Amino acid sequence: MGSPVTHWQVLTTRPEVVQEFYAALFGWQVRDDNTLGYKLVDTGTREGISGGLWPISPAEGRSMVQLFVRVADVRAHVKQAEALGGKIIIPTQTLPSGDEMAVITDPDGVPFAIFKGTGNLPL
Repeated sequence: MGSPVTHWQVLTTRPEVVQEFYAALFGWQVRDDNTLGYKLVDTGTREGISGGLWPISPAEGRSMVQLFVRVADVRAHVKQAEALGGKIIIPTQTLPSGDEMAVITDPDGVPFAIFKGTGNLPL
């Protein structure tokens, strides 16, 4: 099994401003009618991968883009990432749906999430 990038998200301290920016610039539509209140982005095409906006507080970090990579074994990838110089930001956790996920930074400090689940993003 490969490890595809299946989803992206913009972490933002100003979700309404960012949502309006991308809607005006690209025509993206945003929905937040899910159990987590996550802001799913509809880019208006089947090309590329889908994404979302995740509101964060200034205490939770800085605004950034984060990729989601689907893997077969989250715990094994977390262990391997640490051995390769990555830093675990959010340890492996099981989400309400049963999906597993963790957030890691690469050796240069760029964050990404890994997950095991049936969809294109962890729920």
